[in-house]
Order: sequence, then C-alpha cells, then structure tokens
Amino acid sequence: MPYFGGLQLCGKYGIIKLPFPKGRGRMSFMHSKEGVNVKQWMKKAIGFLLNPKFLLCFGIGWLITNGWSYILFALGTLFRIPWMTAVSGAYMALLWFPFTPEKLITLMIAMALLRWLFPRDEKTLGVLREMYARTKAQIRSRREKRRAGKSK
Repeated sequence: MPYFGGLQLCGKYGIIKLPFPKGRGRMSFMHSKEGVNVKQWMKKAIGFLLNPKFLLCFGIGWLITNGWSYILFALGTLFRIPWMTAVSGAYMALLWFPFTPEKLITLMIAMALLRWLFPRDEKTLGVLREMYARTKAQIRSRREKRRAGKSK
C-alpha cells in the first residue's frame, strides 16, 4: 500500500487510513476501522452544497450577513453618501478579521432557511439530519471518554 506523508492509500476506491490513533489528532472525527472513503464523502458534500435549493438559501443568508454591506457600500459610493460608505466599510473591515464567525452564522442561517422554505426536501434535509446525528454522537462519546478518564 502506498504511504504518502502520513496518509495510507488503500484500494482503487480511494480509502484513506489516517495515521492518528482513534480519538487522537486533529482529524480523529474522520477515523473509522475501515478508513474514510474520500470519494463518497466528497460526493455527498458537493451534492449537498451545490443543491440549487441550498444555494438559494445560502445566497439569502449571505445577503443577511454580508451582502447588505456590499450593496450599501456601492450605493454610498455611487450617490456620494458618506455615512453609508463609512458604516458598510467598517462592517466589511470587521469581516476580514481572522476570528469573525460570519461564515458559520451564514451556514446556520442557510440551513435554517432550507428547513423553513423547503420542508419537503427530504434528500437535503436527510443529509442534514444525518450530519447532526453523527456530530451529536461524536460529542456524546467524547464526553463519556472525558468522564471515564476523570473517574480513574
């Protein structure tokens, strides 16, 4: 099996076995006994993110969090309204700080809009429910491991 920079490539389907022991390392959330099937994971992620309904909701979420400032900046510059350019420019400068949670907020708004605007879209909502259940189980297992480690 080829071994590249800590990743072990297995088989013709692109299964990657991560070098971290289970529960350790930065990518331990992707660890399983068989490894991670990268093709399936990428296909599911791209299918979810490029879904037209999700893209519409993401666009609306982006307008709520960021888009208004770009529109306000353009209008303030076009009509020479100084307070518009000052407010929108300050907000856009704030967005460029490295620790701004704007991207996470935009994604959360997009997912909430998806559930609200398209409640019958079972395919996309099923992917969301699966991701939520997997994340919840991982958080629960980490808590149990911490409790077991403290009781020793």
